[in-house]
Amino acid sequence: MSSALAAYRTSFWRTFWRNALMAPRTSLGFMRVDFILGTVFVVPLTQMVFFAFVVQLGGGGASEIAYTALGNAVATVTYSSIFSVCQTTDSEKSQGTMEHLLVSPANRLALYFGRGLIPILISLATVAVGLVYASVLFGVSIAAASIPELAVSVVLTAFAMVGFGLLLGGVALYLRTSIILGNIFLFAGLLLSGVNFPLSQLPLPLQWAGDAFPLTWGLAAIRAAVSGEPLSSLLVLWGAVALSAILAFSAAIGLWTVFERRALATGSIARF
Repeated sequence: MSSALAAYRTSFWRTFWRNALMAPRTSLGFMRVDFILGTVFVVPLTQMVFFAFVVQLGGGGASEIAYTALGNAVATVTYSSIFSVCQTTDSEKSQGTMEHLLVSPANRLALYFGRGLIPILISLATVAVGLVYASVLFGVSIAAASIPELAVSVVLTAFAMVGFGLLLGGVALYLRTSIILGNIFLFAGLLLSGVNFPLSQLPLPLQWAGDAFPLTWGLAAIRAAVSGEPLSSLLVLWGAVALSAILAFSAAIGLWTVFERRALATGSIARF
């Protein structure tokens, strides 16, 4: 029994690391230097500048601009964690590798979680650069004492958002394309997660919808860390982000299993 368990663990981690290194070169495209530089350095700046100008033209002051800049610094995590991860399903279909992937005896957990490793690292870098922009260019005050709490909030947010991306990728397995699905949730996060304005300004049903997004809780934790709120408040928010991450990864595995069977039964597994 112990030898079988050891063999399982070895197989799991071998599949995990191989998929973590190979997926970026095949279906994710994260090994392109221009993609990495654009995602990490250009996207946060352009998005923050755009919404800062919108707030300024709308008569907002320095505090409103700083609020929006911080929100968009965090919201840029969606490009690598949701949109790109979700599109891996399309890439596998278009390259004709999805059928071979799903009939292989490789551990499913290792396959799905392995392809989320590089997006998590890129998400961390994107948010970190966005926070630097927010501090240097938009007047967001980040105290040195709050950096440890801020780092924990950013890491938890990156994990939760990549889990959400894998969840959408599982749904996209049954759909014709994941591009529309990724775009819907990418921009819904901007509206429902408190990125550009407090969530309390939305109607109550939309507030409930926003609470279902991991970005909502991750952004709340990051704002709380920046504002220097006590650790007791942060622990509650960290727990909410961690719970959303666990639920997202668990639902991703469940949906991949369900839609894998549906896709095999209907032929949508090879439809692109």
